[in-house]
Amino acid sequence: MNKFKRKNFLKINLAVVKTLFEKQERIILSLFFLLTFISTSTAGEIKGFSKVIDGDTVRINVNKIRLSGIDAPEKKQTCTRSGRKYSCGTESTEALLKIIEKKIITCNVEPNKDRYGRFIGICFIEEININRWMVRNGHAVAYRRYSKEYIQDEEYAKKEKKGLWSGTFLEPEKWRKLN
Repeated sequence: MNKFKRKNFLKINLAVVKTLFEKQERIILSLFFLLTFISTSTAGEIKGFSKVIDGDTVRINVNKIRLSGIDAPEKKQTCTRSGRKYSCGTESTEALLKIIEKKIITCNVEPNKDRYGRFIGICFIEEININRWMVRNGHAVAYRRYSKEYIQDEEYAKKEKKGLWSGTFLEPEKWRKLN
């Protein structure tokens, strides 16, 4: 093959390769945007090992999830039991840590995030509804402003004097407004 033919042959092959790469690049970018749109608009389920942030918030990988329908005392919040102050915020966080420890949790989340960038969801360890467990054991209250789901669980905890209900406390929402 002479130099002229070889040069033209190489130009044609380079043009074909360039066109193929451009098409692949467009396909890959399209797939990326499609998958990104699907995962953010219909979050659905987030599953994995979690890190407890506080008594009503967990993180699975990069996803922060606020437990729906419940409100736990803030980390710095104190309550009173038997006439003595104790850190009910820390106790609530530790209760969540204890039930979740080293277990895979599954959170069914709403598609939209709250104003702090967290998903809102109901989380489970196998069949155990973690949100319900926290309220029923007195480590959180039913967050009536957003849900009526856990009112009966709160009434049970109050009747049995579990957790927060074994003493006196300020509702977490009220405590936040004052602090």
